[in-house]
Amino acid sequence: MYFLSLAAPAAHGEAAGGAAFPPFDPWHFPSQLFWLAILFGALYLALSRFILPKLGGVIESREDTIADSLDEAARLNEQSKEAKQQQDLALAEARAKARETADKARAKVEAEIAAETAKVDGELAERLAEAESRIQTMRTEAMSNVEQIATNATQAMLGRLGIAVNEAEARQAVARNTQQEG
Repeated sequence: MYFLSLAAPAAHGEAAGGAAFPPFDPWHFPSQLFWLAILFGALYLALSRFILPKLGGVIESREDTIADSLDEAARLNEQSKEAKQQQDLALAEARAKARETADKARAKVEAEIAAETAKVDGELAERLAEAESRIQTMRTEAMSNVEQIATNATQAMLGRLGIAVNEAEARQAVARNTQQEG
């Protein structure tokens, strides 16, 4: 505690009317200006010789890195544009090939359908011709039967009326009446 009591008046100045604070005492100004000049000179030398060149190198390195990164980004951007163009070209070629393949498949299917339709039409025409032939045959048979039936009916009706007609005369009469109606 003794040391504290000795240091207290020196730290706070002399008693109430003591000397001023040493940094503000004009008697100390020349030494303070001397040390200020030495300190700023040393600081200037340290900054100009060591710190600022290192900072300049770091800043230059950073600018180079940024410029390289921008150049790389521009190069990659160009590559991506070229890749996109190649992809678009490949996609267009693939679409064209797909369209061509679809057109060929459509043409093939249409040809198969046309061939099958022609085959079916031929079969139907053949069946229709056969059916018409059978119908014509049946019609001819029916007409001959109708003619025979009409001849027999004519003979029978005339026979009831008391007129005797042979088969040839009855057939001629039926033929004349059929021709007049047809």
